[in-house]
This record gives sequence, C-alpha cells and structure tokens, in this order.
Amino acid sequence: MANPQLSQVAYDKLQAEFDDLTTRGRIEVANKIEVAREEGDLKENAGYHAAKDEQGHMEGRIRQLEHLLENSEIVAASMVYTIVYEGDSDDMAERYLIGNMEEVAENADVISATSPLGAALEGAREGDSITYDAPNGQLTVKVLKVETV
Repeated sequence: MANPQLSQVAYDKLQAEFDDLTTRGRIEVANKIEVAREEGDLKENAGYHAAKDEQGHMEGRIRQLEHLLENSEIVAASMVYTIVYEGDSDDMAERYLIGNMEEVAENADVISATSPLGAALEGAREGDSITYDAPNGQLTVKVLKVETV
C-alpha cells in the first residue's frame, strides 16, 4: 500500500494536533482519571469509566497521527477538481480534493487518489471529458476547473 500523501499545510496541522494530544491532552485525561478515582468504588464510577474511554479514544488518535506523520509523503500541493457528470448542467458541478482524508479544502469533498474517480481525474485538465469505471457502471465527467491548494 502506498504511503499517504499530505500537503505541507495538512502535515503541519496534524503535527500540531499530535503535539497537543501528547502533552496537554494526556495531562488533562490523567487528571480526570485521578479525580474520578478519588470518588471511590471504580466498578460503578461513571466518571472514571468515561475518563478511561476518553483516554482510549485519544490514544487511538495519537497512534493514527503518529502513523500518518511517520509514513506520509509531503506533496507540493493538493489538487481540487470541479466536475460535472455527463447529462448534468454546469450549475450541478461538484468539487473534489484528491488526497488524504485529513486534507481540507473549502467547499470540496475529499476523495482518495486510489478511488475510481480520483484515479481517473489524476492529471486531467480543464475541458477534459473522462470516462471511468464506477461500482455502478461507467460514468463520464467533464472537468470544469482544476485548482491547486
């Protein structure tokens, strides 16, 4: 499986989240657990169980971020494609950012470069018509605009 691709902006955002969770986040959750322990019986202590659940979710996110940061490939820019499906009018256009789900582009849905549409759009230019194999059959789209973000 190929390494995930991230723009520098997305990488920096994930690094900041990782740094925050591994410092402030861990301290806050540890404090919540300690306060809940002081309330007594842990078997029926909802505050304790909630804090432990929060800790588990946070540690899972930390591991996910760690994997992304260690294994991602930094790309110069992500591409956003504005497309319209064959038979639709231009006012029904959709915007897609080709990249990792951690990427963000205003008013654009994120799709993977390995998805059928993402793979078909790779390298496309404005005005191109592209036919690709989707799960429900062949679809054709027209590329209205290509932007870098």
